[in-house]
Amino acid sequence: MSTKSIVKPLAELVGVHKHFGQVHALRGVDLQIHQGGILALLGPNGAGKTTAVSILLGRRRPDRGQVTLFGRNPRLPRIRSRIGATPQETGLPATLTVTEVVELVRAHFERPRSTEDLLAQVGLVDLKDRQAGGLSGGQRRRLAVALAFAGNPEVVFLDEPTTGLDVESRHNLWQAIRDYRENGGTVLLTTHYLEEAETLATRVSVIARGQIVAQGSVDEIKARTQLKRVRFRATSLPELPGIAQVEYADGVYTLYTPDPDELIRNLVQRQVPFRDLEVFQASLEEAFLDLTEEKI
Repeated sequence: MSTKSIVKPLAELVGVHKHFGQVHALRGVDLQIHQGGILALLGPNGAGKTTAVSILLGRRRPDRGQVTLFGRNPRLPRIRSRIGATPQETGLPATLTVTEVVELVRAHFERPRSTEDLLAQVGLVDLKDRQAGGLSGGQRRRLAVALAFAGNPEVVFLDEPTTGLDVESRHNLWQAIRDYRENGGTVLLTTHYLEEAETLATRVSVIARGQIVAQGSVDEIKARTQLKRVRFRATSLPELPGIAQVEYADGVYTLYTPDPDELIRNLVQRQVPFRDLEVFQASLEEAFLDLTEEKI
């Protein structure tokens, strides 16, 4: 009789609770990060995302529950040397050049990536001799992301990595994350850009008020919402039952409803002239809002 091998996660929270005074930041959180995936941890402000990441990184201790990184205590230096991280706020030595900052961080690892490779990845080659204090906010953010990859890590924790970046820089970073994963890397990503999660994530966990409220693939999370989008062209629209929201622009109506079939029947019965009818599954953003609306 054959038995299936159980693939252990690279990092895991099991029943984790965390208080800050009277604030219950995490309430029994279970979270797993598996090799070769990109897990997007999504939640509104104050939901507990950054606290969960801090505990996984060994920067904070849980009040209750278990946390493991590569099966061990994440506070062990030899364990932490195998990861990279970009926190939301990063202090950089203002008087050091971009190259000097990167080389300072590289010196802490046994097999770091080259400085040239890291700067090219985030588009900072032309700024390699500029002092960190002279960088713009977006440039500092790109440098912080480069530092997360400096030690050639097995797992990177990217906490809001593209905040403050322009569209081109954001897309370049997306490609860098894809390349890293294709080469065997694993990513935990927190982001407020739902398009970013939808583009990159292999799995999604949604957290609200310190609790995981949904987990699964992007398609599975989108399927959790009851709303569908029905879009068509029409000159006017009567009042219709079962509509959660109506949007109108340039002759196109977009209606949000849990029952598209019933909506279409109502349109036909009321003899509403419409054309170019399309029905869509909810986007990840709509599913996120639906899942967290009552939890915020």
